[in-house]
Amino acid sequence: MKRVDWTRLDAAAREAVLRRPAQVAAAEVRRSVTEIVAAVRSDGDAALRSLSRKFDAAPVTDFEVDEAEFAAAERLVPDTLRLAMQDAMQRIEWFHRAGMGQGYAVDTATGVRCERILRPIQRVGLYVPAGSAPLPSTALMLGVPARLAGCPQVVLCTPPRADGSADPAVLVAARLCGIGRVFKLGGAQAIAAMAYGTDSVPRCDKIFGPGNAYVTEAKRQVSMQSDGAAIDMPAGPSEVLVVADAGADPLFVAADLLSQAEHGPDSQVLLVSDDADLLERVAAEVEAQLARLSRRGIAQQALSASHAILVDNLDDAFALSNAYAPEHLILALRDPRAWLGRVQAAGSVFLGDWAPEALGDYCSGTNHVLPTGGAARACSGVSVSSFQNAITVQQVDQAGIVAIGPTAVTLAEAEGLQAHAYAVQARLERAKADAA
Repeated sequence: MKRVDWTRLDAAAREAVLRRPAQVAAAEVRRSVTEIVAAVRSDGDAALRSLSRKFDAAPVTDFEVDEAEFAAAERLVPDTLRLAMQDAMQRIEWFHRAGMGQGYAVDTATGVRCERILRPIQRVGLYVPAGSAPLPSTALMLGVPARLAGCPQVVLCTPPRADGSADPAVLVAARLCGIGRVFKLGGAQAIAAMAYGTDSVPRCDKIFGPGNAYVTEAKRQVSMQSDGAAIDMPAGPSEVLVVADAGADPLFVAADLLSQAEHGPDSQVLLVSDDADLLERVAAEVEAQLARLSRRGIAQQALSASHAILVDNLDDAFALSNAYAPEHLILALRDPRAWLGRVQAAGSVFLGDWAPEALGDYCSGTNHVLPTGGAARACSGVSVSSFQNAITVQQVDQAGIVAIGPTAVTLAEAEGLQAHAYAVQARLERAKADAA
């Protein structure tokens, strides 16, 4: 991690410090993804087979997981892992069920009832990464709210392993959530397949899930096409920002930084503190812990684009954090809740020394599919409502049109929309005639 004194930087230098690695390589990623998406749209399954050989080196002939592979996965996953997934799934369901939205109705005038009703999205596609590290936890994070929302058609794509099979833990997690259709497809090609459909993969109305820069760019591109699919949010590459004071534990802070850095070489971690000595102690601890990691090569690449930032005070730290809008924000402070009101933009917040971000990744109950790349300024993490459409309804009787119709006529005439005005005026005249 590079040490930075925030007070010595001008505006351009500060912007450079907060730039994500994926943003630096955006043009190259965009070009590659455009080609992949076009190939899948044009050639369907043939393109998927070619791209799977190219990017996954996997001999996949039938993309969809069959019953024999599901059964084999059930035998391969140890009971300890299955129980851990079940425990995590229960907590995820508790949290998400508590936050489920409700429809409502209100009489806005005599004879005028306005309602908001919720309906599940009919066809949803879930993307579960499984490149250098398969993520069965993501299957739970997406599958649980999809089930609570009542989505009738749910498909899941996950990259194949070298032998052409899907990761067994991902398959078991999918089955625990009631997902029966899983496809061995990864990367941008999986997103394109779910967005446009192929002979094998059904077309989806909305696509969910995290991924690397290519997956995130593919989601962006398909969401911009009229025949593409909606998406949950930009969700990847992963990132964390830690705000720490002098009393923070360097061992904990270093572990939190590395837990994000090991996600991928394009991940980014930031440490912000008003205490120079803490930055030094965390740096030493990062080096000590890094030497023990099996994924240290990946973590080192992420750390090369990461920073330890010295600020004058915690007020400056929160201003920096809100400008960055991190996916994960850890407040390693002595009174973290007192500072929570200062947080304006973050995907998920972790309060205090005993709340590692890893708990949110797995089993605290909150969702780990979160906005990245600064999208937390305007986007929220996945919830049950992400899998629902809200539809408004109006019911008006004759008394209602008489009560509020004149307001509509006045506004329509002011806007020069004669047909709008007449649609209401005709009813007002009929109501007047009926009353006479």
